[in-house]
Amino acid sequence: MRRLFTSESVTEGHPDKLCDLISDRVLDEMLTQDPNSRVACEVTASTGLIMVMGEVTTKADVDLQKVVRDTIRDIGYTSSEMGFDADTCSIMNCIHEQSPDIAMGVGNNDDPNSGAGDQGLIFGFACSETDTLMPLPIYLAHKLSARLTYVRKAGILSYLRPDGKTQVTVEYDENNNPVKIDAIVVSAQHNPDVSLDQIKKDIKEQVIFPIIDKNMIDETTSFFINPTGRFVIGGPYGDCGLTGRKIIVDTYGGYARHGGGAFSGKDPSKVDRSAAYMARYVAKNLVASGLCAKCEIQLAYAIGVANPVSVRVDSFGTGTVSDDLLENLILEKFDLRPHGIIKTLNLRTPIYAQTSNYGHFGKEGLPWEKTDMADILRSSIK
Repeated sequence: MRRLFTSESVTEGHPDKLCDLISDRVLDEMLTQDPNSRVACEVTASTGLIMVMGEVTTKADVDLQKVVRDTIRDIGYTSSEMGFDADTCSIMNCIHEQSPDIAMGVGNNDDPNSGAGDQGLIFGFACSETDTLMPLPIYLAHKLSARLTYVRKAGILSYLRPDGKTQVTVEYDENNNPVKIDAIVVSAQHNPDVSLDQIKKDIKEQVIFPIIDKNMIDETTSFFINPTGRFVIGGPYGDCGLTGRKIIVDTYGGYARHGGGAFSGKDPSKVDRSAAYMARYVAKNLVASGLCAKCEIQLAYAIGVANPVSVRVDSFGTGTVSDDLLENLILEKFDLRPHGIIKTLNLRTPIYAQTSNYGHFGKEGLPWEKTDMADILRSSIK
């Protein structure tokens, strides 16, 4: 039976992603100066305005104006013609001190039994559809968005502007294996002087075909490129932006469940972020070990409590052993307390800006993408 699944991605010039990147660059700057910073930084963007909000406890002294303007400039919003200008937009600083009630519940940074910064449920996922152990639809959507940004910044398609979105629909067979691409959607912001026909031709040749395996495309594959016919007004001028509004783009493209918490702008004492990274690390190592072909992990925490209140594994019938045994293995081999997560993944380092766009998972070089526990897990079962 024919089964379709669709995931989307957005470029770094999307207004929500602009806000995510500013939030994470503020976080990185605070962690650079003070690794024990407690940060919850959120940003909203509208026409000509950036507002930076949140609660922090830090010894860092951050030049907020410079961080914000440099970020906007790096993305490419550098003229009023685009509707947003890094050098002329207004910036409001509404950051204040963290609540002492929350700080009391979290405890000391050096205490292994420091509690979670908030209650929450978190999911991690991995599957064998791609080399990165990510689902194919979100993997390809991110690749297309990243390519869209690359051809703009490299001057290959110099008429493009920073905002953009992609979407990929994959067809699966009766054994749940991906067999072909059913549809691709690319919406790219552009200057007003280029024709739609030119955009369609260039996007196919320079964005889609370099990314998508030609064996996954056939005569029935649909291509929708700037389907409204025009995309000149974009970014914060076309739509308000807000940190944390692209949580499905950030994770698994809807292929796996989501606990609801956003990531960007949060230091690792917030389990919304750090435990989601740990859950991905655990799930990826289980799949890499060969103990299952698909795996979803759920962790749940209570504020001020170190150990998770629940741990759940679902291998969707692909496990070589029972899910109960996998749960016991996780509890034995991984420290799931916030302090243990931070130590295992070295999360008090300024690594977060690189996660803001094109997904937090499936990228090489990030500590939660390592599969260094796979052999240990495999040998433990034997």
